[in-house]
Amino acid sequence: MEVVAPVPPVTRVPTTRRYLMCPPRYFAVNYSINPWMDPSQPVSAERALAQWTELRDTYRRLGHTVEEIEPRPGLPDMVFAANSGTVIDGRVLGSRFRAEQRAAEAEHFRRWFVEHGYRDVVMPTKINEAEGDFAWTGRELLAGTGFRTDPEAHAEAQEVLGVPVVSLRLTDPRYYHLDTALFVLAEATDTTRAQIAYYPDAFSPGSRRVLARLFPDAVLADADDAACFGLNGVSDGRNVVLPLEATTLAARLADRGYVPYHVDISELRKAGGGPKCCTLEIRK
Repeated sequence: MEVVAPVPPVTRVPTTRRYLMCPPRYFAVNYSINPWMDPSQPVSAERALAQWTELRDTYRRLGHTVEEIEPRPGLPDMVFAANSGTVIDGRVLGSRFRAEQRAAEAEHFRRWFVEHGYRDVVMPTKINEAEGDFAWTGRELLAGTGFRTDPEAHAEAQEVLGVPVVSLRLTDPRYYHLDTALFVLAEATDTTRAQIAYYPDAFSPGSRRVLARLFPDAVLADADDAACFGLNGVSDGRNVVLPLEATTLAARLADRGYVPYHVDISELRKAGGGPKCCTLEIRK
């Protein structure tokens, strides 16, 4: 009988990241701009701040740098910093929000970048909700559309950031941003392709075929993990921060050599946000 040698476990290597976050000091659900928001339900800004603080502290315990921008009264969704910029190689493409309620956030983040020494800051002319709909794989920028970001913003991002862009269409309104349905687990290197996790049913048939072709070894999430915002995770290449409820996804990631870290984002989820929504990555 042929003896099959056991497959050695994959050794994942984390990379130190730099994040920009905004405390939810004025967090509230006063309007509804996605299916998760219900202004009739009670919301606790105090609890949201405690959950956000634990998320921030988790990043710091993992060795990452977290900078903070001051929140502004009247902008309860400013906590979702990922929607406010895309930074690759130190070049910043700002945001342009579809919802009037969030429009003012873009200028506050633009000022933060300028005041912190970033001179290569471009504000988009098309509706562009930044890392909400853009995911950098190390080789290409995966770009979502269908509910928020304009398809034309994809070409604008390619021109401004100078990286290839792959357009993907979202079809389920619950997963209105790309970062609610897909995230990058490990960026591409000179010898390896990127690895991602995603929820196939959030995408159009053509986009599913594109993802399967580009990422044949992707981790696929089920409906339960998608519904708890499990795909709104944050990975440094080894350590993966996920909502508490994303247990099946966490087990699949552990089988691939990743180390899951669970956080409670139940209050933030009332506004349609999770770990990644709160986290803008600054890539120098």
